[in-house]
Amino acid sequence: MSLSERLTGVTLRENIPITLVGLGHGAIHWTAATFYLLLPPLSMALGLSYTETGALVSVFHVSSFAANFFSGPLIDISGRKVLFQILSVAIGALALAGIGMAASFLAIAGLVAVIGVTANLWHPPAISFLSGRYPKNRGYALSIHGLGASTGDTIAPLAAGALIAALGWQQAAEVSALPVLAVAAILAVGLLRYETVRPKTGAAHGVGLGEYLSGLKRVVADRAILGLCLMSGFRSMTQQGLLAFLPLYLAHDMGSGPVMIGLAMAAMQVGGVIATPVAGIWSDRAGRRTVVLAGLGASTLIIASLTFLGSETAFIAGISMLGFVLFAVRPVVHSWMMDLTPPHLGGSATSLMFGTQSGFAMIMPLAGGMLADAYGLVSVFYMLAGSILMTNLITLRLPKDRASAEA
Repeated sequence: MSLSERLTGVTLRENIPITLVGLGHGAIHWTAATFYLLLPPLSMALGLSYTETGALVSVFHVSSFAANFFSGPLIDISGRKVLFQILSVAIGALALAGIGMAASFLAIAGLVAVIGVTANLWHPPAISFLSGRYPKNRGYALSIHGLGASTGDTIAPLAAGALIAALGWQQAAEVSALPVLAVAAILAVGLLRYETVRPKTGAAHGVGLGEYLSGLKRVVADRAILGLCLMSGFRSMTQQGLLAFLPLYLAHDMGSGPVMIGLAMAAMQVGGVIATPVAGIWSDRAGRRTVVLAGLGASTLIIASLTFLGSETAFIAGISMLGFVLFAVRPVVHSWMMDLTPPHLGGSATSLMFGTQSGFAMIMPLAGGMLADAYGLVSVFYMLAGSILMTNLITLRLPKDRASAEA
């Protein structure tokens, strides 16, 4: 048995699809993270208020929410999980490049909507693809998927911050799209051959409409699944609020420049890069609920203390610790959902979860912007602390881990 198999339960060869999907997820998050870092210079160039800037972020989540009505069913019925991963990466990259060429608020909002759709379109095929191929190592496989997200979220702010400082925000948007297009090409070459490989769960590559609708009724009637979606919605609300308002707080309240803002946002993601694989493997062995409760509890304490950190250095250290616990939880929650869901409905279950997340997340930027306009940006962090506290309370009421749906 190889070292890789002893540590993770997966051979080096079996890690190839996991790595490629993780790379694609990193590209999806690169696009979104670049958009968030563009917000301060973009809003200043267009003369936007906090409310208008928050509205742009809400557009992202509204479009992502709307995409849930077709993305999950499209994946489960067609079975084309790899093709739609490639399309989501490529189309999102083109929309990011378009932001650099747009000259009005409405044009930018339209392109942001496209990015939101492609961000949602990625998750149902990617998560159900990995879940079906690695049912016994689901936590590990999805943790590498999450690791790709954290890596993209770490590198993108550093690259975008440097590009904004050197070229301005418009050219930075255009140049930032190039590596994402390269990843789409890599996925097309390296991952498409797995499209026809039957998953280990025995699930079909696609299902009939009648079978799909019958199974979907069982999923949406499951109280454990609905409770998990609700908890994930509050967690996503907190996460997206942090991504939207941390750059604004650093720029406007702490006087940080684009490079320092990029370093700060990257520091938050570095913790997730370190913790995500550990949390995934731990959850395969100790159970999802235990790991989720530990991460959410620590996140609540750290967010509540952020407003008391007066110096730039201490603040960056604080958000780095936050990233370590907050982002590690993300793939464990996704694994928990797949444990509860029949294999042939993985795409729709993912859409249900991400639809809930998008529905909650689209509230936070606009509400936070209005709160910031009225009481200052620091008030937003109190609201974020309240939303992450709700995730703890809901998780405590969820049943303990159930056997996997395909068992």
